[in-house]
Amino acid sequence: MTASENPATENPATDGGSLVDRTNYEGATFERANFKGATIRFSDVSGMTMRSVDVGGLDIDSHDLAFGSLFVNGVDVVPLVEAELNRQFPGRELQKATTPQGLREGWVAVQAAWQHTVDDTPASLVDAHVPDEWSLAQTLRHLVLATDAWLRSAILQVPAPFHEIGQLFTGAEAMGVDASAFRDDVPFDEVLRVRAERQQMVTTFLDEVTQETLAEPRNDPWGDEDWHPSVGDCVRVILEEEWAHLRYIRRDLALLTQQS
Repeated sequence: MTASENPATENPATDGGSLVDRTNYEGATFERANFKGATIRFSDVSGMTMRSVDVGGLDIDSHDLAFGSLFVNGVDVVPLVEAELNRQFPGRELQKATTPQGLREGWVAVQAAWQHTVDDTPASLVDAHVPDEWSLAQTLRHLVLATDAWLRSAILQVPAPFHEIGQLFTGAEAMGVDASAFRDDVPFDEVLRVRAERQQMVTTFLDEVTQETLAEPRNDPWGDEDWHPSVGDCVRVILEEEWAHLRYIRRDLALLTQQS
């Protein structure tokens, strides 16, 4: 599985509330069309060309931006975006670390950043969310799922790796995941308890991991038979998930705070 195929990306937005058009527009040309205020989700816009367009307020969010290119007025802005995100989130650059020490430091940095966010979130906002996005509680539950998938399932090969409070991503059932094994009625104190247990599992693993172990091959926990990540790859996916969802929830909490 490549990064662009990672199912555990940004929120699981449902189809509710507005018309969903699954028409295939590949190769189409739009002239003088009005897309003002439109929302595009879970769609393939790779290779899309936009010329003489009004992009004031255009908001693009791509979990996989770092793995491709995005040209604005002839300039590939991906390196600029990555540099700015690393500035905003100190330690984020270590999600690409290849050594045990680098991965340990990256894990410490992202956990400290998460603790700051959890501690600063008022109780009234832990279950609040902006339209089509996850709340803080749901986001933490998703990170439980991500840890179970990439550490307990892929790396440790635990036969029944998933905790029942895990938050599934859109399309999980279509991939063969048994959604009945998960539940939604989860008090926040239970979310925090299970989340802390999963965090400690990663910490313990990284405390003991060696360079040789990082190179060992594993299977994709979501069943992609064309990609066999190394243990190091699996750890890096965990770090990518942690940083990405931290960015999402801080963005959304800022909006919720403004509205309250």
